[in-house]
Amino acid sequence: MRILIAGIDGYLGWPLAMSLANEHVLAGVDNLSRRRLVHEGGSQSAIPIADLPQRLQVLETITNRPIQLYQGDLTEHEFTKQVIGEFRPEVIVYLAEIPSAPFSMKNAKQAMFTQSNNVLGTLATLFAMNELCPDCHLLKLGTMGEYGTPKVDIPEGFFELSFRGKSDWMMFPRKAGSWYHQSKVHDTHNIEMACRIWGLKSTDIMQGVVYGTRIANQLSIDELNTRFDFDECFGTVINRFCAQAVIGMPLTPFGKGEQKRGFLPLKDSIRCLTLALENPPDRGEYRTFNQFDQVYSINEIAASVERVGNSLGLSVCIQPIDNPRIEEEVHEYRPDNTALRELGYCPSDNLEGEIKTIIEDLIPHAARIEEYRHNLMPKIRWQSID
Repeated sequence: MRILIAGIDGYLGWPLAMSLANEHVLAGVDNLSRRRLVHEGGSQSAIPIADLPQRLQVLETITNRPIQLYQGDLTEHEFTKQVIGEFRPEVIVYLAEIPSAPFSMKNAKQAMFTQSNNVLGTLATLFAMNELCPDCHLLKLGTMGEYGTPKVDIPEGFFELSFRGKSDWMMFPRKAGSWYHQSKVHDTHNIEMACRIWGLKSTDIMQGVVYGTRIANQLSIDELNTRFDFDECFGTVINRFCAQAVIGMPLTPFGKGEQKRGFLPLKDSIRCLTLALENPPDRGEYRTFNQFDQVYSINEIAASVERVGNSLGLSVCIQPIDNPRIEEEVHEYRPDNTALRELGYCPSDNLEGEIKTIIEDLIPHAARIEEYRHNLMPKIRWQSID
């Protein structure tokens, strides 16, 4: 297949490219904004990463297959048309968004930048697909955070709604908790509409929290490392806890720590994305996959990192802090995730084994984390926007 990875330089985009490069014709597009935003926020990847041209050169040498690179901004419609028109993809894996709730809640500027980047980039892609490659499959990364934490089961896709003796199939309601999550909700509605009125086809991936440093069978070559962020804005909770453990900093669950989320290892995320693109929907079909392995509370995650870290000779403790977010700290959470399992996804279901790998991979880079330890503590508060 001809696969365009939008956001090829990112935490998910780069390992996905490594996973697909042997069997498919790849192109990537990126504006390197993740590197820039992390740097501007006063942090860095804990694991050193090569620059994008160097990464691609090494991967092309290993696979003996060229990878076309486009560098630019997908919110610019003419650029997006150029990329899609030249490459003519059969699949577009759209990962080119700012993936941070705290970043979007920092101030009005960051909130507007998050929404304009995320929503307009996806919208430009939809218009280019409709004009140039209407048979292309859009594999779009959403987030389980779109749903919020409702007091009812969360289905995949649509549910039957009845009212006054009549019924119809409706998209499950969204209840975002940040301007970032709200941008994903807008994406979802735009994509569903494009499939419904233009006959495009899309898989909307409602992904849980991803953690990890590597994918299955990854070669031990430094240039193939994916980034590993641990700062307040771009470090996901397990990755941040592991970074805290490595430098002897207490693990910091927010508030009561009973917030529940769906989690999956990085290697499982790549496996699920691959299954989705290898099993496309029909023309005109919009489908949703809830992509996660298991549901855990933040306290359960912290306890696992504490156990694993102490077993490796670290001195790990847990010290809850006031919650900087506005969220329910004790709630029900019952999402469905059967679609990907029906396609063949077998969850790793090895949380502490993955945590052990993360910590072992981070220990050699403890000094890089220590240099930016101040970015492990939250300063952005949901209660006020500057």
